[in-house]
Amino acid sequence: MATVIYPSPIFGPVHSRRLGVSLGINLLPADGKVCTFDCIYCECGFNAQCRPKLPLPTREEVRQALETRLQQMQTEGPVPDVLTFAGNGEPTAHPHFPEIIDDTLELRNRYFPKAKVSVLSNSTQVIQPAIRQALMRVDNAIMKLDTVDADYIRLLDRPTGHYDVDKIVDALKMMQGRLVIQTMFLKGRSAQGHDMDNTTDHYVLPWIAAVREIAPRQVMIYTIDRETPDQNLQKATPAELDRIVKMLEKEGIAATASY
Repeated sequence: MATVIYPSPIFGPVHSRRLGVSLGINLLPADGKVCTFDCIYCECGFNAQCRPKLPLPTREEVRQALETRLQQMQTEGPVPDVLTFAGNGEPTAHPHFPEIIDDTLELRNRYFPKAKVSVLSNSTQVIQPAIRQALMRVDNAIMKLDTVDADYIRLLDRPTGHYDVDKIVDALKMMQGRLVIQTMFLKGRSAQGHDMDNTTDHYVLPWIAAVREIAPRQVMIYTIDRETPDQNLQKATPAELDRIVKMLEKEGIAATASY
């Protein structure tokens, strides 16, 4: 299967279907994937197939590369809508994530003060106070919550360490609404033959109840956009995503869908 491995520490800008002109910040190695999940839909492939040999970029390497690229964009364009922490795995797993957030906010304010700073996170590290506080300093902390069903999480997201979804939800509630929830909806069967459809009320209703408790300022739902490492998966339909958006809006929760 085709996998997407991003340069490090800076890549793009790319056009994000949810965020606009996005300059990517990849805190993981350029030659592989480092993640606390091993999602069966991840465009970067399975963890075991993409083990890096290079080290993580240092805080200073990230800062220098980001400043050089921002200076270039100031001269040559384009103007970024957002600086996005994403790439080859989970950005909050970097040991200097809070400090790198401080550096990024300072550089953003200097070069493109209108640009937003976003973090795409799988939420596994949000239980750590320092990580949670760093996430609350950015403009868009986009936090993954694909479901609140523990069995389904083990099949879809496949955490690489201990994962307690109730503790994750409690930590997300501590962010006091300063976050966006992002959720993948899909269908099909896994390579092991498990039904992976999470668009039904069995999964959607408990998830909405948790989202209501978290009280995010917005929910972004989406479906598969690129080839997945488990090739039996299927996109959720626009009608299915629209139904879930309407259910959220009925609860007074702002929501968007990307097809």
